Amino acid sequence: MFASSIFCLLVAALANQSDAFAPASLQQHAVHRSSSSAVFGSADDNVVDRRDAFAQATKLVAGVALTSGIIAAPNSANAASEGAAATATARVVVAGATGQTGRRVLERLAQSGNLEVIGGVRNVEKATASLGESSTVVRGAMVQKVASVDTSAVNLKQLDVVKNSIDELAASMEGAQSLVIATGFIPGNPLKMNAAAHDVDNLGTIKLIDAAKKTGSIKKIVMVSSILTNGRNWGQEKSAGFVITNAFGNVLDEKLVAENYLKQSGIDYTIVRPGGLKAKPPTGALKISGEDTLNSGEISRDLVADVTVASLTDAKAKNKVIEIIEDDGTAPKVFNGLNM
Repeated sequence: MFASSIFCLLVAALANQSDAFAPASLQQHAVHRSSSSAVFGSADDNVVDRRDAFAQATKLVAGVALTSGIIAAPNSANAASEGAAATATARVVVAGATGQTGRRVLERLAQSGNLEVIGGVRNVEKATASLGESSTVVRGAMVQKVASVDTSAVNLKQLDVVKNSIDELAASMEGAQSLVIATGFIPGNPLKMNAAAHDVDNLGTIKLIDAAKKTGSIKKIVMVSSILTNGRNWGQEKSAGFVITNAFGNVLDEKLVAENYLKQSGIDYTIVRPGGLKAKPPTGALKISGEDTLNSGEISRDLVADVTVASLTDAKAKNKVIEIIEDDGTAPKVFNGLNM
């Protein structure tokens, strides 16, 4: 299941970075670029359609080993030289493990078979029940089907970014080498949204980063954020996507504070900024773009989870902000708000 979904990671390279995010097995192939995004292309630099891209990706990953969710090509000089950066992670923490994106990340990590996976949740008893059941839930203005997650290989621990102290958060993450931050407030009472977004997406995320530093063992943090988080600073303040999304508790402004804090933390980071999130499986190729380049588009949460997991150990994602959407072969749809 994970192996098939990770193929999507083979169809993109970070824009304007000279194959900066492309796995080593892709670097010998041409990459089609525009000013804002890049998709995997054929040798004559023509963009391939989804079926062709998938077929090429299938050939490329034949014999490829999946190590802690990262694509590593054996018998490759690049893989040998980057071996230290691509070693398996012994213990990884997923904060926000019951969220729509977090549970997908949790599932992929648990299936890798070579990790101790800690699911950070607000209430262990409730999380055990909710992760083990498939259901239909309401997230903001969207109704989504939620698949069950096998938690037999997961150790659930309390990780409440609002109520727990930095010391308590650090204790739950003790001994981990990596942290995925997939937390995010859920829009509810309009009178309390600003406070909730501030507490979770700003202060709560900062507490997680401080706690990660306090452990002394966490060397990598991957944060799931949103496109247009920095929209005010590149002329997007009045764009539909920014206005609609930020209307929910000024969440983009709150996320930006946490993003900047992570950048200055001294810990190796990757910030993944997806477009509008879809609960359905992907219907288009993954497009990875550079920082502050995408102002619209949607993407399956499955692809977001794949990119997040790969970013944990891919040296080419080191200290980068990457923006991701799906290319359905049609014009990007209007960004429909954030539902983390």
